[in-house]
Amino acid sequence: MTRTLARELKDKVGQVVSVSGWLHKKRLLGGLNFITLRDRSGLTQTLVENKDELEKLRGLQIGTVLTLTGTVVADERAPGGAELHDVTVVVDMPVTDEPPIEVDKPISHKSEHLDTLFDNRVLNIRNLQEQKIFKIRADLTHYIRDFLRSKEFVEIDTPKFLAEATEGGAEVFKLEYFGKVATLAQSPQFYKQIMVGAFERVYEIGHSYRAEPSATTRHLTELTMLDIEMGFVSGHDEVLDMVADMTQYTLKKVYEEHASDLKSLNAPELKLSDDGKVPRFTIAQIHDMYTKATKTDTTAEKDLIPDEERWISDYASKELGTDLVYAVRFPIEAAKFYHKQDIEDKTVLWGDLLFRGLEIATVPLRENSYDKMIEQMTKSGLDVSHEGFKYYLQAFKFGLPMHGGCGFGIDRLVQKTIGLANVKEACLFPRDINRLTP
Repeated sequence: MTRTLARELKDKVGQVVSVSGWLHKKRLLGGLNFITLRDRSGLTQTLVENKDELEKLRGLQIGTVLTLTGTVVADERAPGGAELHDVTVVVDMPVTDEPPIEVDKPISHKSEHLDTLFDNRVLNIRNLQEQKIFKIRADLTHYIRDFLRSKEFVEIDTPKFLAEATEGGAEVFKLEYFGKVATLAQSPQFYKQIMVGAFERVYEIGHSYRAEPSATTRHLTELTMLDIEMGFVSGHDEVLDMVADMTQYTLKKVYEEHASDLKSLNAPELKLSDDGKVPRFTIAQIHDMYTKATKTDTTAEKDLIPDEERWISDYASKELGTDLVYAVRFPIEAAKFYHKQDIEDKTVLWGDLLFRGLEIATVPLRENSYDKMIEQMTKSGLDVSHEGFKYYLQAFKFGLPMHGGCGFGIDRLVQKTIGLANVKEACLFPRDINRLTP
C-alpha cells in the first residue's frame, strides 16, 4: 500500500491507508489508547482499540519507527482534522532506551539551558516547534537565491583551503597541508572578485571560518555566509541598493509564507519603510547622535560599538518605521586593502547593514585598479609576491570593472528574523570556542 503522509489524511476520510513515521507520543484517556505518529509533514493521531495491536507497543519508547494501517475518520480534535481507527501496527525499528528529553514538550532556549539544547540536538530537532526554525532558515536561503537569480547572478562554489588568509591577521585557522601551511577561508573574497571578470555578477552561500576568541551571543567560529559581487556598478549606492532590495524581498517573502510559524515562535512584527528604502547614516553621524543621546562619547571609535548598533536600530524603528538601517562611510583608518577609499573625504566606501540591532552584512565598494591594489596591499603589510595572492592579482592585472558586494551573515539573519537571543540557536550544530560536538 502506498504511504500516506499526515497532511494528506483529511482528504482520505473513509479510506484505509498506511502511514509511517516515528512514535511521537503515547497517552491513555479513559480507557482509550491514543498514539501520535510524526512524519515530515506533521502528526497523525491514532486510536488503538485492539489489545493485540496495543501489545506490540509494550516497552517501546518515543522514536520507535512504525507503520500504521487503518481507516481515516474525520475528527476536528485531531491534528489536521482526521485520525486513524481500527489500526494494525507494524514495528519497523524498535526503540527500547528511554530518551533523555521529551520531544513532544517545549524545548527551552534560556541561556542557561543552551548547552543542554545543543548536547541533545539529535533528539530535540524532532520537536515540531524546533523544526520551524530550520524550515524558515531553509526558505530564507531559497528566497535569497530566487532574488539573485532574477538579477542574473551566477552561483559559484569556491575552495575553503587557502594558501594565505584572505584578509590577513591572526584570526584564521591554520592547518598542515601535505608539508605546507594552509588556512581555512574567512570568506570567498578573492574568488568572487576574480569571477566578476567572467560573469559580472556572482554569489555563494557557504561556510566561512573565523578563529575569533569570542564567547558572545553574536559570534561563531564556523558560520554560513552569503557572499555576492557585482561588476560594472555606477558607484557604491548601486551596491547598497541591491543588498537592501534583496534583504527586503527575502524578509517580506518569509513573513508571507511562514506567517503562522513566525507567530508561534513569537517573532517580532516586520517593519519596513513605505518607500522601500533603507535609511543611511554615516559612522560620524551615528557617533554624534549616540554621544548626544547617551552622554557616552564614541566619536573616536573607527567602528560602531555594539550598543550603538542597537541604539541606531531602535532609532530607525521608532522614528523611521524600519527594522533595517545602514551605517556608511567608515573612517579611512578602518579600510581593508581591497576597499575603495575616498582620500579627499578620508572615508571608506563601505556600509554595514543593521537588522534589529545587529550587523548582518558588510557592503563595500572594491578597489579595481591593479596598481592601487598593489599599493594598498603593501601598505597593509602583505607580501604581494606570496603564492596565495598570485591569481587574485592576476584578475586585476587583466582587467576588472568597478565592482562591489557584500558578506552577509545567514545565521544572524535567521536569529533576528525569528527573534532568537543567541546566534547559535539559529544553527543546527553550532561551532564556537567551546564546542566541537555533536
